[in-house]
Amino acid sequence: MLGVVNKGRERSEARLRVEEWTRARFALPAEAAVLVSELQCAVPGCPPVETVVGFWIDDGKRHHYKVFKPVAMIVEDDLPPAWLKPALAEMPMLGCECC
Repeated sequence: MLGVVNKGRERSEARLRVEEWTRARFALPAEAAVLVSELQCAVPGCPPVETVVGFWIDDGKRHHYKVFKPVAMIVEDDLPPAWLKPALAEMPMLGCECC
């Protein structure tokens, strides 16, 4: 079961930091939509809190990645490398129920 973690100033600032790092890492234009969400998971084997980052670029493709820790604990080195960007694109044939 997934649910959104409580909001607070620290989390808001951390989400903005992760958004900025994502924009810089993947050379996203200013108009690209970036969503950073912290989620709780109660499914066995799932980390108790994870952060999901999704972004959309001009070709209309949605990209996403997860960091298996709370957003406030994420450091810039936790983000995937820039060369991995094509692999982060959602493939319509596979679908994605996570974010």
